[in-house]
Amino acid sequence: MSSEPEGFRQFRFTAAPAATTVLLVRHGESAPAVPGKPFRLVDGHGDPDLHPEGERQAIKIGERLSSQQIDAIYVTTLARTHQTAAPLATAIGLTPVVVADLREVFLGDWEGGLLRQKAGEGDPLFARVVAEHRWDLIPNAEPQDVFNERLQRGLATIVAKHPGGRVVAVVHGGVIGQILKHASGATRGSFNGADNGSITELVIDGETQSIRRFNDTAHLYG
Repeated sequence: MSSEPEGFRQFRFTAAPAATTVLLVRHGESAPAVPGKPFRLVDGHGDPDLHPEGERQAIKIGERLSSQQIDAIYVTTLARTHQTAAPLATAIGLTPVVVADLREVFLGDWEGGLLRQKAGEGDPLFARVVAEHRWDLIPNAEPQDVFNERLQRGLATIVAKHPGGRVVAVVHGGVIGQILKHASGATRGSFNGADNGSITELVIDGETQSIRRFNDTAHLYG
């Protein structure tokens, strides 16, 4: 065997001891929007239940994560996050905790399912929303800076409780997009589009937020 020193191997990411790993899980697919039958509202936000496909996705999420060390499960005020978290919560014996600040962006005049209808009809304003990556182009929608501030407040609430821990937060597509936009410093919403039932991994150490994984759906199709 060679006595020559091996040299310097490639760097491998290691989280700091006090860093918190947050697994951002997008809720399972929710019920379709039907014109003339708006979703029920909770604090002004559309609150559909899961579609049967979303229920299947929730089971797959539970199977994927139940063997991992999870210190806590967080959900928002909206039913689809509770329903998605339920299989995992049952499997590992944890009661999900609500963090209201992590609920979906408020869509103003397009709440209750109308956003999906506008998208399906090819509304020009929806095309602008997608092109400019700004939900607040919608009349009376939540301002972008307000949305970002409350999401960072919600994350800070979780991180303060779990230094060095690993938690699951079942949230929403717009939430994941904005959190990763903030973490990456992107000027546009390049991370929008997390699939239903996907897992995105964020490691938070003080002011540093490291994106370790985005839109992991291996458990849904394997």
